[in-house]
Amino acid sequence: MSIAGISKELLWKAKRDGFSDKQIAEIFKVSEADVRARRIELGIVPVFKTVDTCAAEFAAQTPYHYSTYEEENESVRTPRKKIAILGGGPNRIGQGIEFDYCCVHAAIALREMDFETIMINCNPETVSTDYDTCDKLYFEPLTYEDVMNILDHEKPDGVIVTFGGQTPLKLAKALDAAGVPILGTSPDNIDVAEDRKRFGELIDRLGIECPPYGTATSVEDAVAVADRIGYPVLLRPSYVLGGRAMEICYRDEAVAEYMENAKGVSNERPVLIDHFLEDAYEFDVDAIRDQTGDIIIGGVMQHIEEAGIHSGDSSSVIPPYDASDEVYDTIVSHTRKLADALDVVGLINVQYAVKDSVVYVLEVNPRASRTVPFVAKATGRPLAKIAAKVMAGKTLKELKIKDFNKKIKTVHIKESVFPFDKFPRVKMFLGPEMRSTGEVMGSGADFGEAILKSHTAAGLRIPTDGTIFVSLRDLDKRKKTIEIMRGFHELGFNIIATSGTTKYLQEQGIPATSILKVSEGRPNIVDAIKNGEVQLVINTPTGEISRIAEYQIGWAAIAHKVPFITTLSAAASVVSAVQYLRKAEWNVQSVQELHKM
Repeated sequence: MSIAGISKELLWKAKRDGFSDKQIAEIFKVSEADVRARRIELGIVPVFKTVDTCAAEFAAQTPYHYSTYEEENESVRTPRKKIAILGGGPNRIGQGIEFDYCCVHAAIALREMDFETIMINCNPETVSTDYDTCDKLYFEPLTYEDVMNILDHEKPDGVIVTFGGQTPLKLAKALDAAGVPILGTSPDNIDVAEDRKRFGELIDRLGIECPPYGTATSVEDAVAVADRIGYPVLLRPSYVLGGRAMEICYRDEAVAEYMENAKGVSNERPVLIDHFLEDAYEFDVDAIRDQTGDIIIGGVMQHIEEAGIHSGDSSSVIPPYDASDEVYDTIVSHTRKLADALDVVGLINVQYAVKDSVVYVLEVNPRASRTVPFVAKATGRPLAKIAAKVMAGKTLKELKIKDFNKKIKTVHIKESVFPFDKFPRVKMFLGPEMRSTGEVMGSGADFGEAILKSHTAAGLRIPTDGTIFVSLRDLDKRKKTIEIMRGFHELGFNIIATSGTTKYLQEQGIPATSILKVSEGRPNIVDAIKNGEVQLVINTPTGEISRIAEYQIGWAAIAHKVPFITTLSAAASVVSAVQYLRKAEWNVQSVQELHKM
């Protein structure tokens, strides 16, 4: 039987029994659009029932709705101008409450502009699904079928897909093709940023540097690309969220294994392969552009951890703590060029790596990013609200918003919180795949105060004395390292290290005692951690073998609640925190108090 010959009775029964259009399409070997068209042709559309948020005690001002295949529709469409916001769906690693924050602020901003706000989301654990956040809430899955059913009924004047993370963003092209009025950056320009080939052509045209890259759909192609651009390489799927299924590979065999296990790879969705920049600093920028082309830089953040660690896992600092004026100005200039080239209307996030004073663009997201709440709290400017009003037609001049990033006088640090103590056998080494389950923020008059607060809020116990274990890769045996280690020594810490690091530190006049690696016998560094003889671990690995060996030390440190650091920048931050802790008392302020100053 073809889909054209299916009876109204059979299709009605299938929908009432819970079959989606996509499932029916797979049964009949047709497209989802064919099933939708046939369903609408037969007059089979869902109705929306109401959940009374006031339990009939008095008239509910903000009821919410769910769809079902029945006869009576309880959702009444109003004549008001309305905008629908697609939420982020389920909270999970890589897509969490940061995006819900943006959706809620968008709803507040649009209500201030007298729009009726309609939220579409399926997660009961969010603020966006609170009964009083929006004028109307549809508690529905974020699928093309379910979203279109709502939009067909409500016929909104605009739909926002860029505030809920990657989940609603994946619907943008299909909704646009169906004639839905998408607010903000066009779905085609969103695709330019997501599609590596189109994005590569864009940055080549703009003359912006990026790490060497390629795409592949087979094992042979991937190995050839990796050999051409040089190891190590970063492999990732197209349209990825939270760095899922990303991996750093150091040899052909690892690339081949990744490709053999990759799912959903096709000519339309190839695997992206980039040369991985080791020993580089990474920066994040959030900006807003309006339809006239005016742009404000919301915030330039510098990551404390090395480039290649997912932005959701890294500690970020506003303003940047180690960027020359030239690098800073280049980052701002590139951001403006990219926003203009993509004709962004609303928020844009750009990620950069800086190595040897060269600024490389890593990724461009013409949407809300997970750093928006942090930037908003650090600067005192509600970026998501501003962006929502811009997407609804306001200009930055009308809103009287001026560039404000360089005016920040205090230091603000976002630090991630990890679940490793709950999952002790999980690999704790940070990389391109996001692992954090939350984040905290510390603010202070200087870096030391801010980092102390952020470390403490994240549950990191800052030792003020005791013994530090140090194992340094060869690249980290330089002047900056000596300054950090001398800082620990002058603070009175005892330093133990691997034989190579011990020799290096002693040559630089820093006292250190050698201890065995795990592979060299016992008692070794893991034994010392288990015996409570180590208060801080600093281990900066490089290469595949070092990263694997680090897990043994990391597991022991986490199990015994010993702070575990994998970058020199993070080690330097601990020195600053201890120095502040010893010389000053805590100065606690609320965010509101901070921005009244």
